[in-house]
Amino acid sequence: MGEKKRKEAAKPTFVFGKKNYKFMFIGLAVIALGFVLMSGGGSDDPNVFNPEIFSWRRIRLAPTLVLIGFGIQIYAILLNPDKKSS
Repeated sequence: MGEKKRKEAAKPTFVFGKKNYKFMFIGLAVIALGFVLMSGGGSDDPNVFNPEIFSWRRIRLAPTLVLIGFGIQIYAILLNPDKKSS
């Protein structure tokens, strides 16, 4: 009987709940999307300037998405899934 109790006590438990992990994956996807949008805009020839590097997508949208993704990650960590809403 002691063996059974020990196995139950050693049962792995997750730090966060299912809801937390969903928000974490959403935040990770938003961060990845921001970095994908930020990439590119370079030139094949180093002697030729490509003004596409200063596009609105790379300067405004992509960093905003990365910051929003980090905000979602913080929310996912602080979210209490056990809290019952009344």
